[in-house]
Amino acid sequence: MNTYRQYQHFLISLLAVATVSTLTFAKNYDLRSPDGTIQIQIAADESLSYSVAYKGKTILSPSRLSVTINQTALPGDNPVVTQAKTASNTEMLYPAVREKSKQIENHYNQLTIEFEQPVSLIFRAYDDGIAYRFQTDMEGSVEVTGEQIEYNFADDYSIYFPQEDSFYTHQERMYLYSRLSELEKDKFCSIPALVEVPDGPKIALTESDLIDYPGFYLQAQGNSSLKAVFPNYPKKEEGRSDRDRVVTETEDFIAKTAGKRNFPWRTMIIAAADGDLIESQMVYKLASPCQIEDTSWIRPGKVAWDWWNAFNSYGVDFRSGVNTDNYKFYIDFASKYGIEYIILDEGWYPLGNLLKTVDDIDMEELLAYGKAKNVDLILWTTWKTLDEQFDAAMDQFEKWGIAGLKVDFMQRDDQKMVQYYEKVAAECAKRKMLVDFHGSYKPAGLRRRYPNVMTREGVHGNEQAKWSTHITPTHRLTLPFIRMVAGPMDFTPGAMRNFQPGRYNPMNSRPGSIGTRCHEMSMYVLYESPLQMLCDNPSQYLREPECMEFLGPVPAVWDETRVLDAKVTQYLYMARKSGQDWYLGGMTNEDKRSCKIDLSFLDPGVTYEITLFKDGINADRYAEDTKKVVYTVKKGEHISIDLAPAGGFVARLVKK
Repeated sequence: MNTYRQYQHFLISLLAVATVSTLTFAKNYDLRSPDGTIQIQIAADESLSYSVAYKGKTILSPSRLSVTINQTALPGDNPVVTQAKTASNTEMLYPAVREKSKQIENHYNQLTIEFEQPVSLIFRAYDDGIAYRFQTDMEGSVEVTGEQIEYNFADDYSIYFPQEDSFYTHQERMYLYSRLSELEKDKFCSIPALVEVPDGPKIALTESDLIDYPGFYLQAQGNSSLKAVFPNYPKKEEGRSDRDRVVTETEDFIAKTAGKRNFPWRTMIIAAADGDLIESQMVYKLASPCQIEDTSWIRPGKVAWDWWNAFNSYGVDFRSGVNTDNYKFYIDFASKYGIEYIILDEGWYPLGNLLKTVDDIDMEELLAYGKAKNVDLILWTTWKTLDEQFDAAMDQFEKWGIAGLKVDFMQRDDQKMVQYYEKVAAECAKRKMLVDFHGSYKPAGLRRRYPNVMTREGVHGNEQAKWSTHITPTHRLTLPFIRMVAGPMDFTPGAMRNFQPGRYNPMNSRPGSIGTRCHEMSMYVLYESPLQMLCDNPSQYLREPECMEFLGPVPAVWDETRVLDAKVTQYLYMARKSGQDWYLGGMTNEDKRSCKIDLSFLDPGVTYEITLFKDGINADRYAEDTKKVVYTVKKGEHISIDLAPAGGFVARLVKK
């Protein structure tokens, strides 16, 4: 461990404050958040259950929990408690990749209940939610045949339900908004899902520290309850192409794992205001610590992407496509605007063989050209081909000097696939390579263990605009409050062909997006992804030098994040800080809107120059209409901005 990291850990340990007390024998236990607004009541009587109250009002009625190992439910009926301990903790975390902020306060109260059976239950209460996990202490390996997770809500609340058709899914879903009781019984969804309490908080349901275990889904019960369902462990798989390996038969257990282990955290993020969902760091805080000793080589940044725009460069003297000349053009563009990476997506290798390039690609030449211009290369691959050629392919990538991999089409989160993610993350870290998982399940803590895992898909994102009209402003204003709560999302913004709703016709070879140009640009501030794509073609961006004044320097990670105002599906206004500069971003749904931004977050006594890009006066008719204005502002002032229907704005504030 290097000296700096030793010193950093020393500072963290100084900041950590823990107090522990042992409770007398009881059957009912109470745990409250540090600020007292959230109360958890745990009952260990006929069965083990818990309930949750927010500001004195019950939001979750008694809900049972257990884990079934080797066909035995633990702790089982009439559980016997042998010890219960409480603790409080405060520490500062310093993420290697600062998605939202350069430091994170980890402050919680904890209750650990030990049972007569070889199992313990750990609850944590934060000011913005609760989490629990099981811990087992058994010899050898065990088969986990099930885990009971219930959410018996206190009333028939509404839910944003990303409904799935099967466990074979890349979790790219739209959100069905429904009352819990109106969901068709036994239909299930991936997570996160968002529950809405009338005149109360919003509750995001997800998980963290998912290691050597399957992800879970939420199944409707035909009332105000949800329960967890899991994919079983694969017994037989069938390869159907270079990218699809489908489970055709399963075992009768969900996981075969060590008997002495921590299980994943089951989390309820409880947000008083909609914007609190975006500021929450709970999934990160609950994950296991970083497993990479030296993280100094990990470089967040933006990526010039080829596949979305169908490799259609124009205004050039070469034939566009998957070839060395085209990728040199991408490198030139990236170098011009300080963009850290380009990606070679599908087409650079003969499908099924990662050890060769197609005839029109000279990999060594491209790597040398990129190195001379400080632009690194990321390679796309199907997970199946990578798995089949793993050692040889990884050695080849390391020899070439590839900066990272985009691994695609996993479409599962059974235990075997979760293990594969860990394997890829660890082996890439050894070779100082970044990872972008596509065709993936939601983030669940791996990015803290392996911060070289920069981003992942698991989102119904901009690629869908190539063939559908699903990616609406309303959808874009749903994602930050649900999917992004779990972690970074590779939505792939940056379309330079922009249309008002009702005027967009999908075109696979020349795609665009619904929303104004400023709406599209705002995602570079609003959406978190330490590898942030520029999805359109360099030819398009070179025709838009004014937009590139913002898209070139805008960071991909942040020192500080503040949600200024927000409402799920309607609007979002944010401020983020990087170094001494502040960035603003805002977007609205299909409704036009006016907003007033309070600049009280700025440093006192300092004059800032603001460069603001906002919807032009005709953006309601011609979505690409933008207006750039430059002036000075100070702390305590306000700026008023009009947003067109499906509109937005971005700004950069620099100290004068």
